[in-house]
Amino acid sequence: MSEILFEITKDNLETGMRGYPVGYCTTSSVDPMKGLTYVGKPVAEMADWSPERAIYLLYHGKEGNSAEIEAFTGELHKRARCSPSLLEHIRKMPRQGHAMRQFTAAILLTGMLEGKGDYREDCLNLIAKIPEIGAAVINHHAGWGVGAASKPELGYMENFTQMLNVPNANKKELGDVFRLFNVLHYDHGGGNLSAFVGKAIASGLEDLYGSLAGAMCALAGPRHGRANQESLDFVQSTLNTLSENATPEQVESHIRKLLSNNELVYGFGHAVLRVEDPRATLLYSVAESRYPSHPLVKIARLLRSEGPKVLGENPKISDPYPNVDAISGTLLTAAGFPYPEYYTVLFGIARIVGIGIQIVYERCEARDGKGTPIVRPKYLFKARS
Repeated sequence: MSEILFEITKDNLETGMRGYPVGYCTTSSVDPMKGLTYVGKPVAEMADWSPERAIYLLYHGKEGNSAEIEAFTGELHKRARCSPSLLEHIRKMPRQGHAMRQFTAAILLTGMLEGKGDYREDCLNLIAKIPEIGAAVINHHAGWGVGAASKPELGYMENFTQMLNVPNANKKELGDVFRLFNVLHYDHGGGNLSAFVGKAIASGLEDLYGSLAGAMCALAGPRHGRANQESLDFVQSTLNTLSENATPEQVESHIRKLLSNNELVYGFGHAVLRVEDPRATLLYSVAESRYPSHPLVKIARLLRSEGPKVLGENPKISDPYPNVDAISGTLLTAAGFPYPEYYTVLFGIARIVGIGIQIVYERCEARDGKGTPIVRPKYLFKARS
């Protein structure tokens, strides 16, 4: 690879380090026009993939044949069940605050009770166990009681769905949407906040569980993983204001009014993409085919068509198109999971996969096995005025 030189100027400071390469990501990448790929394969082509197949691709860096995926699935099954002690401790945690607090604490508890002190082993173990950990956290936080016993042989997200005590849910229908959401959220390049934070923590040789707990704290913020919750709230508020029979003109006028009042329009724009997020395109297709008459789906479709028109008029907005958060919460609600306070936990259950594998690379494989050095960017002193 040819050497790339950057001239650092004052304008580059306090910008979140955007655009500055600091390493390699072996799992995924995001192209401004093509979107997200897992090991070079467009994620939008994975609508029918099982989680096990996609996790194999990310973990091994190549597609597996049927025998390899079957063996890998069996390995996940062997590692999948949490100890009764861990589940007991999760159920004793306070239920106050956002569920991501519990989810993060549960990951730390897993490391305390079941950690091996080996990045590779702990990564595979946590990937296998995270559906049960996530289900236990949601059931406890929601007050839904103890879920069914783990049955990993049902499948990665099928097992998660049957452990979750969602009231009045069609488990088959909900499981299909959980599976798709899960596969689409495993990874998103090496520089997104949660991935970078997790790897930065691990660079100090913190174990996998502590590193991923920090990553999940990063994910929990409304500018990152909690954006799916905020975006659903935005769709719901638009529905409440306009009704499900709103016209395109009414939605356009609503967006213009929000912008004129300096209010936020959620679910649009992306740091890297310059087109509609291909993951969003896929989820819109599922929502429109399965739930075309659902009021939230109707409004989300209108926001999809009218939002880019209005936002695209602003020359400062480089990406006026919907991102995955614009539709993911609406689809989950339509499928029978109208609990936005748990959408970031669902995100975290998925993202544990990609970040965990990235940490293994940086600790065990990078620089010919030496691992990356501790993260230590330079900051310039500036006196406060």
